[in-house]
Amino acid sequence: MMKGLPKHIHIIGICGVATSALAIAFHKAGVKVTGSDKGFFPPISTELERHGIPFYAGWHPEKMAEGGLPDLVMVGGASGTQNPETAYARERGVPAYSYPELVGRYLVKSRSIVCAGTWGKTSSAALLSHILIEAGLDPSYMFGGVSLSHEAPAALTDGGWSVLEGDEYKSSPTDRSPKFSHYKPTHLLLTAVSWDHADMYPTEASYLQAFKGLAASLPEDGLIVANKDDGGAAGTLAGSDRRIVWYGRDADYSYGGVKRSRSGLELAIERDGRSFSVASPLLGAFQGENIAGCFAMAHEIGIAPETIVAAIASFKGIKRRLERRLDGDAAASGVTVFDDIAHSPEKASSVLKELRGIYPAPAAIVVVFEPNAGGRERAAAAKYGGAFKDADAVIVPRLTKLKTADGGEAPMEGGELAAVISRTHRDAAHIDDDGALVEKLAARAKKGDVIAFLGSHGFRGMIEGTVEKLS
Repeated sequence: MMKGLPKHIHIIGICGVATSALAIAFHKAGVKVTGSDKGFFPPISTELERHGIPFYAGWHPEKMAEGGLPDLVMVGGASGTQNPETAYARERGVPAYSYPELVGRYLVKSRSIVCAGTWGKTSSAALLSHILIEAGLDPSYMFGGVSLSHEAPAALTDGGWSVLEGDEYKSSPTDRSPKFSHYKPTHLLLTAVSWDHADMYPTEASYLQAFKGLAASLPEDGLIVANKDDGGAAGTLAGSDRRIVWYGRDADYSYGGVKRSRSGLELAIERDGRSFSVASPLLGAFQGENIAGCFAMAHEIGIAPETIVAAIASFKGIKRRLERRLDGDAAASGVTVFDDIAHSPEKASSVLKELRGIYPAPAAIVVVFEPNAGGRERAAAAKYGGAFKDADAVIVPRLTKLKTADGGEAPMEGGELAAVISRTHRDAAHIDDDGALVEKLAARAKKGDVIAFLGSHGFRGMIEGTVEKLS
C-alpha cells in the first residue's frame, strides 16, 4: 500500500461515475473499500463487481460499521444532506469528505494537469492520461467515465504527475465551491466555456468567473493550453498573465484536414512549421478538437511527438460515447450497433448528426431512446421538435420508474414521449416489452443499417440481446 493512505474507506453514493472511479483507485492501491447507494446501473455497477468491491442498496449505518468503523467516509453529491450513514460517521468522529476533497488530498501531484470546460473534459482527461501512461510518466488520474483503454477510470500512483477531469459543478450539497477548486493545477487544459448549471451559476458572468478563478489559481510559471476557436474560453482568459498556448483551426497548434470514416478519424496537427499526421479510432468530428488539445498539452510538457501520435492511435475511447457494440463489417447481419449516453433530445440530435455523416442513406438509422429525468418533464416537450430528423425510426422502451415529489407533476411515460416525438417524426413508437423490442429491431434490420441505443440507463440487457441476435 502507498504511504499515507487510510486502511478502510466507505463511499456513500458509490455508484456515481466519479465516486466509483475513486473506489476502484483506492481498492487497487490496497485500501479496503466498501460502499452504498440508492440504485445501481451498468456500466458502473458491473465495473465495481469486476473489481470485487462490495456495496449494498440503501443507507444502513449498521452495515457500514460491519467489521469495524471505516477510517473515513466519502460522501457522494447525490446521497443527500441528511444521509443517516453520514450522520452516523460524524457522530463517531469519522472524517467525512466530498469526492473532490478526497481527490485533492490523495490524487493531486506536484505537477497537476486539470482538464476543464463545459464539454470535452472527460474525453480529454482520459486521452491525456493515456498519453502520459504510454510515455512512461505513471500519472495518477481521474475522469468521469469508463475507458476502453484504462483498467479503471482513476488511479493512485507514485508518479509526479496527475491528470484530472475538472468539473465546475459544486463540490457537495454543503460546499458550493466548484470541484476543480480542490485540484491545485499547475497545468490547465481548457476546452470550452459556455454558460451551464444555472442552479449554481445564476448568471453567465458568475459561470465565467469560476473558470477565471481556476486560471488565476495556477502558479506564476504555470501553463494554460486553451481552445482558440471557443469564444468562451478565449474570453475567459482575456487579460490572464499566465503563459497560454492555443490550439484550434489557426493557432499555435493548428489542426485540419479532418477526415471521418467508420474506422475513426484522420487529421493533421501543425506546430512551428512541422506537420504531424494523426489517426484515431474515435468517432465524431468534434473529437478532432479534443485530440489537438491533448497533443498540444502533451507536447508542451516534453513528450515526443512520435509517442503522442502512437498513444492517440491506441486510445479506444470512453464507454457509452459512440461506443460500437457490434461492428457491421464483421457481423453476419452487416448491422452496426452503437451505445451512447446521449440522454437529452439535444445530445441525441448531435449524436445522430455524426452517425448520419458516417452512415449516409440508404443506410437506415434506428434509435432506441430513453431520456434522463429532465427530458421526461412535460416542459421539455418542445425540445423534441426535429431532434430525431437524422433517424429513420425512433423506439421508446419501457422507461425507468421515477419518483415524483408530493404534489409534483408526474413525468412523461413511454407512450406519451413517443407521441411527443411523433409530432415531428414520421416513425416513432413505444414498445413496453423488452423482448418484443429486441425482436422488432432484429426483424427490421438490414445489411448496412445502424441501431443506436441512446440514453442514461443500461437498457436492461436489450443491447446485449440485440447484439446476440445480429452477430
